Amino acid sequence: QVQLVESGGGLVQPGGSLRLSCAASGSVFSIDRMGWYRQPPGKERELVATQTTGGTTNYAESVKGRFTIHRDNAKSTVYLQMDTLKSEDTAVYYCNAVGYGSTGVFGSWGQGTQVTVSS
Repeated sequence: QVQLVESGGGLVQPGGSLRLSCAASGSVFSIDRMGWYRQPPGKERELVATQTTGGTTNYAESVKGRFTIHRDNAKSTVYLQMDTLKSEDTAVYYCNAVGYGSTGVFGSWGQGTQVTVSS
């Protein structure tokens, strides 16, 4: 079983910054891809950014140039640096990891962390 623990959410003013962290633990042999998704109030969950072990990144158009994803493969941790935040970035942010563990292929989600952008 693979667990993902997120941290770093909170309340920030428009134009501000936040950094989210997500650490994977448990019976993990390898992680192919880690990333972040978000669910704004009343909307579906959507992609924010992902990064593969090889370093390939994928960003939602709405966050390109403002958000940066970074993985520390040695620590099985992924970070999301969020700059120039806007009110429309308000959402619950979920960490996601896809890889291989003791029970086979896994796809795990974190519990979510609230990000609120408001003055």
